[in-house]
Amino acid sequence: RFHHTSTSHLCSCSKTVSDEKYQDPFQLGRKDLKNLYEDIKKELLVSTAELKEMCDYYFDGKGKAFRPMIVVLMARACNIHHNNSREVQASQRSVAIIAEMIHTASLVHDDVIDDANSRRGKMTVNQIWGERKAVLAGDFILSAASVALARIGNTTIISVLTQVIEDLVRGEFLQLGSKENENERFAHYLEKTFKKTASLIANSCKAVSILGCPDPKVHEIAYQYGKNVGIAFQLIDDVLDFTSCADRLGKPTAADLKLGLATGPVLFACRQFPEMNAMIMRRFSKPGDVERARKYVLQSDGVQQTTYLAQRYCHEATREISKLRPSPEREALIQLTEMVLMRDK
Repeated sequence: RFHHTSTSHLCSCSKTVSDEKYQDPFQLGRKDLKNLYEDIKKELLVSTAELKEMCDYYFDGKGKAFRPMIVVLMARACNIHHNNSREVQASQRSVAIIAEMIHTASLVHDDVIDDANSRRGKMTVNQIWGERKAVLAGDFILSAASVALARIGNTTIISVLTQVIEDLVRGEFLQLGSKENENERFAHYLEKTFKKTASLIANSCKAVSILGCPDPKVHEIAYQYGKNVGIAFQLIDDVLDFTSCADRLGKPTAADLKLGLATGPVLFACRQFPEMNAMIMRRFSKPGDVERARKYVLQSDGVQQTTYLAQRYCHEATREISKLRPSPEREALIQLTEMVLMRDK
């Protein structure tokens, strides 16, 4: 498996960036994302002022729009690969909008499930408006995303993107369960990570590739890139839960342990400190469990091993996207894999 590979070939991602002029992915995708949040708000036409306020709360334009950025860059990379078209089609841009709406709806629901009180450095919807209204707001955003999806009028795209919603639910159920067998536990964790985080990126990338290019090989490249970047993104997120301070992260640290979740750093640490097994099985519910588990993780190579694993996924994403015809957008997508690994919040 990935975990005990030597580090010599893990950091080869950067060598694959060609000498083409360095492109900041966020600069390159900016024109396609102009007015993104205004367009999302247009999809959320609501009659009640309170529901509108709740829906607008996370769509404040302050996020980095990481997912829509990947989607529009992938759209252009596939369009260039297919027929050298440098434009993003309106339907492809709609996929970027829908992806951000599905993602945000899942955050609203996650915060209710986790009883979270902060997100992106501000209070959560459930803290301000209460759990019941937060659930309904999440449902409403999802329904608006579904209407926008239907408007694209392509049944293949509808089935690709509704798969994301199914995966989000299944991923949440996986997160609520735990495995006694140590090897099964890691597979369970990676499957949960794919369903909760990577499926959205993978299937959105696949959707824009279908809209821009008829070649199934290209659809698979787009899907694999999104899947690998998505898993790496979540692995780094799980690392930051142990290494970043709460101010930078915009949410409390060791949050996963407090929720009873054994993420990558914990599962790797468990190999060096088998006494963590019992804590994992009781979901860190005894007094002192969270502090002890955190200490074990930081004493072990759990953080380092999880980071190596993320590097492996980014390397795989780079390998996949490099099969497309060279373009500034392709290079920007390679650059994004680097940014995923380097981020600190």
